[in-house]
Amino acid sequence: MTKKEHIERNIGMTFDFIKQLIDHPEAIESIPDGAELDFIDKEMPFRVKEEMEEERVVRYKVGHVFEPIKK
Repeated sequence: MTKKEHIERNIGMTFDFIKQLIDHPEAIESIPDGAELDFIDKEMPFRVKEEMEEERVVRYKVGHVFEPIKK
């Protein structure tokens, strides 16, 4: 994947996430103020405990909907 394709994918996921928040505004409460959002493709392997040390990062696994990854 080229840098341009990666950036376009991330922008697309951001807009999809905003659309989901509009449909489900209660999900906003689960995001702490000042948090950094990190979108992880559903096909990408991910180690939860080792990767989630930072308190201010909220990660979402991206499939058809955005699914928060619990700590």
